[in-house]
Amino acid sequence: MSTMLKNKSSRAQKSGFKRLLFGSTAIFAVLFIISLMLFFSFKNEIYFTLSITFGVTFYHFAIRLVIGYFTDKIFCGRTNPNSKWFSQKKFEHIVYKKLKVHKWKKLVPTYDPDQFDLEHHSFEEIARSMCSAEICHEVIMLFALFPVLLTIPFGSPAVFIITSVLSALIDLVFVIIQRYNRPRILRLIKRKV
Repeated sequence: MSTMLKNKSSRAQKSGFKRLLFGSTAIFAVLFIISLMLFFSFKNEIYFTLSITFGVTFYHFAIRLVIGYFTDKIFCGRTNPNSKWFSQKKFEHIVYKKLKVHKWKKLVPTYDPDQFDLEHHSFEEIARSMCSAEICHEVIMLFALFPVLLTIPFGSPAVFIITSVLSALIDLVFVIIQRYNRPRILRLIKRKV
């Protein structure tokens, strides 16, 4: 019974991540709009800097929601976990061992824990969900670098470069976790067959 309560509690905490992501996106959108209106009203440099900061931060949150939605609709259930793209390369095992992924992977939040729930999904479904999640985070990593191009018209390269690189690195963590866990699920599928 305590295990069941622990699982429900863990799932409730992790699903709170979804609310946090939506809430943060909304807050940064509002802050961006307010700071932009203040800049156009008062032409003060601080409001310009704030609007850039809030706008870029909003962008980084929003792309996660938009790209996550579309990759889920396009790829969920349609990926092949055994394809070459999703196969763990020989060097990855060494890298993951040095990064000690097994120690910190459980500390990273899951956007939709139900996609990886063995009570509701087979190993095969979970493996495909892992592939979809990996694609999602790889695409987000690419889009995370787009704001660097905004240094050309707006200047302020530090804001664009720092937020873009940090954003891409955050998603790299999620890619690493998917690539670390998937071989274990594939081994369980083989044992089951």
